[in-house]
Amino acid sequence: MGGGAPVEYERRGDLYALLLSVLEGVFPVLTLVTVAALGALHAYFYTIVIATLALLLLLWRRGGLGELLDRAARRDLLLTSLLITSLFVLIFIALRYTTASHVAVILVLQLFFSWLYFNVIGGERMSLAHSAGAGLMGFGAIVILFPEDLRINVGDWLALAAAAIAPVANHFQQRARRRVSSLAVLAFRNAVALPALGLLAVALEPPVSPIADPRVLPWLVLNALLIFVAAKILWVEALNHISVTRLSAMASFIPVFTMAFAWLLLGETPGLRQLLGTVPVVAGALLLTRPES
Repeated sequence: MGGGAPVEYERRGDLYALLLSVLEGVFPVLTLVTVAALGALHAYFYTIVIATLALLLLLWRRGGLGELLDRAARRDLLLTSLLITSLFVLIFIALRYTTASHVAVILVLQLFFSWLYFNVIGGERMSLAHSAGAGLMGFGAIVILFPEDLRINVGDWLALAAAAIAPVANHFQQRARRRVSSLAVLAFRNAVALPALGLLAVALEPPVSPIADPRVLPWLVLNALLIFVAAKILWVEALNHISVTRLSAMASFIPVFTMAFAWLLLGETPGLRQLLGTVPVVAGALLLTRPES
């Protein structure tokens, strides 16, 4: 698995995946204020604006702005931008017709699509232990997130389409990273996506400014830097070390950390089902991170 990469190389990818799961786990808590004040699409748009400026600044300080014009990576960068933007558009539109918990459950199915695309159709090698680990982590995440009432509607189908797109988007991100840095991948994909996101926000939500409420801007900045800069850099770097399927499985840790942060910061006590769901997630992670025999 992972293209025959050394064990230590894969372990580094697993560490990146674990760290990004911690950051992504706190994402729902960080977005509560911004989404309530600005609306989902405007909150996302302004967050991406701040993140893009930070990424371009970091890229400039490294002298890497020329990477954005790398012809060999351009096709993969454009496809990444198109697919990631489409994915988030589908998610935000889906949230107009279905609940956030429905979307969260369905997005866990990106692990299934990763396995289908790369391991079944693509023939990418994956050991029995690692396959079992990925399956356990996906099952545990669904147990944690599964809503009491799951009725399929148009929003659920849109979320399913987003889950199907995610592994392909990660594949092109992985390819682009082999040519240019993580900073360039993220800065390019954000800059290309911003016009579409801005138009979508204007079309679907009333106009709003992030400086109208002085409480909002610090949360926007924190969300942008922690989630859309730090966590996304870790995501792209993890893709450079481990396979898309393995990263999709490791991302099943995210609901575990979300549950922990919600308990610590918001006082939301997890139920018995949620606690039980952490068992297969941890067991699956132990299997998935075992060296190949």
